[in-house]
Amino acid sequence: MADSQFSDVPRAPRETPPTPPHPMANPGYGKRSAPCERPRTERDFTHLLPRDATVAAYIDRLPDGSDISVKTLAKHLPYGQCALRTTLNRLQDAGHLRRGSECVITDEVMLWVTRTFFSRTAREDAWWNAYTRGDAPPDEPQRPTRSRAFILLAALGRTAPALTLSAADCVRLEPQVGEWIARGATEAELLHALTSGLPSPVHCAARLVERRLRDKLPPEPVLPGPRTVLRTLECGECGVPGPPEALLGGLCRPCRGPSPEPPVGPPGTVQPPGVRDRMNAVRAGLVPRSERTYR
Repeated sequence: MADSQFSDVPRAPRETPPTPPHPMANPGYGKRSAPCERPRTERDFTHLLPRDATVAAYIDRLPDGSDISVKTLAKHLPYGQCALRTTLNRLQDAGHLRRGSECVITDEVMLWVTRTFFSRTAREDAWWNAYTRGDAPPDEPQRPTRSRAFILLAALGRTAPALTLSAADCVRLEPQVGEWIARGATEAELLHALTSGLPSPVHCAARLVERRLRDKLPPEPVLPGPRTVLRTLECGECGVPGPPEALLGGLCRPCRGPSPEPPVGPPGTVQPPGVRDRMNAVRAGLVPRSERTYR
């Protein structure tokens, strides 16, 4: 009787021991996520083998700095160390993982530490090589930036709801707006030309905008004529500026010194020494008349 009563008592469910959190590696080691990652989706790692995909998904969800060595992973995953070592090598071949070393220099010590980089997105060798150099390009091309003309057309409906355009209309009319901008038109002038005096109702916004862009196109800007440039040069000796024709040999007249006087006498004659000095002295009245020599 007692045994039957005790047998009917429901037993408490056996508690499953909590899974210990994944340990972190020593400072400077452990997992490091690669930049420019795509958002996480359900199709991540579907190109890998089942075991490799499971390990990759587990590593992907670990925070940076986690210990992802073979021994530590074997304690948290249902695979042995040999299997995990093979999986990590396959992940490296597939472009999801790279191992390397980096020199860390502090005030006290200089040491080499092991880095393990993980990427949810499979990368080519060229990408990893660029990332190692510190200039890794984005994984996918950036979305092209819309031009100023496209943005103005797309926002036209905010100013005039009747002129709301589709994306295809904006692409088709973009060159015409670009021509307005090239001719110096401002956005305010464009908006005024397109939105002032609208008919009611507007049956086709794209055709109306196209016609106004064509009919109200401003004239091409007049190019300025050739300009007269006034230049001055500086003397290479004293630095005083002056017109180019006054600087002979790069020197002004005072820095060039007195110019030599032309020779006295018929062309081709050679003066004897001291003749010019005696002539200057005679002119100055320094030589008495009795001492003057005449020929």
